[in-house]
Amino acid sequence: MDIRNKSVVVTGGSRGLGLGLVEALVEHGASVTVVARESDALAAVRSKLGVNTVAADIRDEAAARTIIATLRPDILVLNAGAKPVMAHLDQISWAEFTAPWEHDVKAGLHWLQAALNLPLAPGSRVLVVSSGAAVGGSPMSGGYGGAKRMLWMMAKYANRVSTRRELGICFQTIIPRQMILGTGIGDTAAGAYAKALGIEPKEFVTRFGAPMPPRTFGENVISVLSDPKHAEGFAFGVKGDDGVTMMEGLAD
Repeated sequence: MDIRNKSVVVTGGSRGLGLGLVEALVEHGASVTVVARESDALAAVRSKLGVNTVAADIRDEAAARTIIATLRPDILVLNAGAKPVMAHLDQISWAEFTAPWEHDVKAGLHWLQAALNLPLAPGSRVLVVSSGAAVGGSPMSGGYGGAKRMLWMMAKYANRVSTRRELGICFQTIIPRQMILGTGIGDTAAGAYAKALGIEPKEFVTRFGAPMPPRTFGENVISVLSDPKHAEGFAFGVKGDDGVTMMEGLAD
């Protein structure tokens, strides 16, 4: 896909990984709309990058339908996620444990359903941002790893619906394979694990390879969208020193 002049909606695009992706999309000539809750963060990204912005709670089913129906994006990136409570299994409440499900999974369901039921135009792409925690777990973040794996699975289910209904919409999953400093979730998780080990967060994240700044994450996602060698992929791992690795194909 040539993303120049393509309409792109990015949820959670006002900071962290989402902002890195928005910066890359703008650099590559896309027309971007950022959806997030905080008006100050939206104003900052609008002023800095000249993108369109919409203030909304991504868990709001009506908002998801309205935004997609109004903008009809060529590319939809579901990136927004809540910071999990960091605590060991024996110290976490049920409400804290399930918070990622009430936020990330609930929002994912509403936006995926909106994309399928409007539906988006044939040839549209929907990228669901998961997490490395969906692969190996994250013992201090409650239900976060399971929630991110569920999003991965939901994207696969959405592809099956698209195929069955002959919609021509391609759903793919992006899996950051390392904690990334400079993001709310990355800083929170790295800080908790580093504290438990008695080391600094920077030292902890370097155990997983070369750092991947948010902008590098954005360029990796651009590669998934535009490089023909990724056309048959469904799940892609992205990492600072490895770039993009296809973890699962569309036909798997």
